[in-house]
Amino acid sequence: MIPSPPALDTGRLAGLLFELCSQLHAERLHRLALEAALMNAGLLTHDMLDGMAADSELRERGRQAAEESVARLMRVLTEGTDQRTPLRATRAAGQQGD
Repeated sequence: MIPSPPALDTGRLAGLLFELCSQLHAERLHRLALEAALMNAGLLTHDMLDGMAADSELRERGRQAAEESVARLMRVLTEGTDQRTPLRATRAAGQQGD
């Protein structure tokens, strides 16, 4: 018999979502400030920035960083003995099938 998942803690998930949104906003603000400082110093132009977006190595590094970030987030959601960890039961069921 497959165990039923724990009750969904929507308050906790909403809190996590708001925390992630806050972190994303702060990262975006820092990036924009850095871009502006580099442009004001004459070290970066809009064309250079657009050209970097086409760089496959840079895109790959960005993809890897995003995957690592998601893996860390999933670890927070799935590991630990706290029954309130949102996906702990899902992780445990997946490990039993390994």
